[in-house]
Amino acid sequence: MSRSLKKGPYVDPRLLKKMANLKPGVKTAIKTWSRDSTITPEMVGFTFAVHNGKIFIDVFVTEDMVGYKLGSFALTRKFTRHGGRMAREEAAAAAEADKAKLAAVQAEPKK
Repeated sequence: MSRSLKKGPYVDPRLLKKMANLKPGVKTAIKTWSRDSTITPEMVGFTFAVHNGKIFIDVFVTEDMVGYKLGSFALTRKFTRHGGRMAREEAAAAAEADKAKLAAVQAEPKK
């Protein structure tokens, strides 16, 4: 559910204060824990270091990001991959097939 039009988008006031001290395009990142702040047009060109719960992820704001939340660009979960024994066996078989193909190409006599 979106925020009321009467209230307007939420932007952390401390974030606005930090942005006022810097110029757009400066390489220094503005560190923030405010993942729920909405990206406004004034933020374009700034780099924010958004906390994902463990580390800070650098997010360079472009025009396409206006209207989204800062937290949507700093993912909190890391996907490793699905699988277990069966997936490992398939990966090993694919690697072995690649090795065999490479060996066949190298053993082929040159003309």
